[in-house]
Amino acid sequence: MGVDAKIDMKGVTLTEAAAARIKQILAEEPDKIALRIAVDGGGCSGFSYRIELTDTLNDDDRVFERDGAKLFVDEISLVYMGGSEVDFVDDLMGQSFRINNPNAVASCGCGTSFSI
Repeated sequence: MGVDAKIDMKGVTLTEAAAARIKQILAEEPDKIALRIAVDGGGCSGFSYRIELTDTLNDDDRVFERDGAKLFVDEISLVYMGGSEVDFVDDLMGQSFRINNPNAVASCGCGTSFSI
């Protein structure tokens, strides 16, 4: 099954800034095809996000796309991330992807862990 056959437009959205940054990063990494976000147990608030480039579409991945930029989220992580918005922020604190997760009832100061 091709990537386009698994595109699911519900669940997680990318902002224009996040899509632009993903495309910029992937242009410099020709062997990678998307940004992957997964939810792992652990972190100071209970769960943490793992953000990485990937060269593989797994069978349980859902694909979210904006302006040609692809984001992969596995089905289990999507349970915790449904309705989230992925943004890219460049401010005084530095550059980073930020996940605005409506399911999180608390998060840590660094924004990389959360609880539900």
